[in-house]
Amino acid sequence: MKVLGIETSCDETGIAIYDEHEGILAEALYSQISLHAEYGGVVPELASRDHVRRIIPLIQQVMQEAQCQADDIDGIAYTAGPGLMGALMVGAAVGRSLAWTWKCPSIGVHHMEGHLLAPMLEENKPELPFLALLVSGGHTLLVDVTAIGEYQVIGESLDDAVGEAFDKTAKMLGLSYPGGPIISKLALQGVTDRYKFPRPMVNRPGLDMSFSGLKTFVLNTWTESDQSEQTKADVAYAFQEAVVDTLTIKCKRALKQTGYKQLVIAGGVSANQQLREHLNKLAKKTSLEVFYPQPKYCTDNGVMIAYAGLLRLKGGEQDGEGFSTVPRWPLGDLKKV
Repeated sequence: MKVLGIETSCDETGIAIYDEHEGILAEALYSQISLHAEYGGVVPELASRDHVRRIIPLIQQVMQEAQCQADDIDGIAYTAGPGLMGALMVGAAVGRSLAWTWKCPSIGVHHMEGHLLAPMLEENKPELPFLALLVSGGHTLLVDVTAIGEYQVIGESLDDAVGEAFDKTAKMLGLSYPGGPIISKLALQGVTDRYKFPRPMVNRPGLDMSFSGLKTFVLNTWTESDQSEQTKADVAYAFQEAVVDTLTIKCKRALKQTGYKQLVIAGGVSANQQLREHLNKLAKKTSLEVFYPQPKYCTDNGVMIAYAGLLRLKGGEQDGEGFSTVPRWPLGDLKKV
């Protein structure tokens, strides 16, 4: 079965064709970072318009690279949510239109399920059940995964997602968008013991997280400092360490609660090298196995949507006559495959 995957949830247009036997046949990704950089964040209307411009040429490119004709495609998967409504509508409308024209089934995919399943694309795959930490620009979730489609969110951020906190912190420091990679690079120049930022909610029971207070702490520290380049690097280091420590502590607590020995990390922030180092150290001290996607599959991409769609189409799911997009869609609402 060959599935065309379409990802347009935010500021990246991702297209891919995934074959259940041969794997990834072709993929393409267009990032809108330069479009939104001057605004310090994603402008929804601009994102939607750019998806309209890019999506058809990218589909044509991927079809050509995979040497596929319309008759070769057995199903179409598109991101139905969560995400920006206008951006989601572009992918859904194109995906459903192609499905009607090509007379093949289509399925709306949950964006975070795509991220959660991305490590399954690797040769070394986790085995069910496992704990998942999903960290992206819009979500920070600890998920108890007992089966494909059977997800229980056992911890989450009560305010800013981790990726959002990185972006806002970067903006405070006068850095460009997106903030995560820039702060991580700047932190390498930071003095390790100059600042000690709080680790939010680690002294409270439970697995929920909060990053808005840490963001305020960064602002106060920066405002009261000399605002030199070295101080900027020191603040970046202290901020990143606080975030990574918090996530590591919460993962350790969740693993103890569930009894699982496998941890999946996915989403854009899973590419953060400091986070990977901390969790790898945790794994070395215990019998834990940690699984990540390749860095290019940490961010939004069409491959993860095609793969998730393939599993659901093979499980008998498909769209009805109409279609809908869901900007807010709890992961726990999904059906078991």
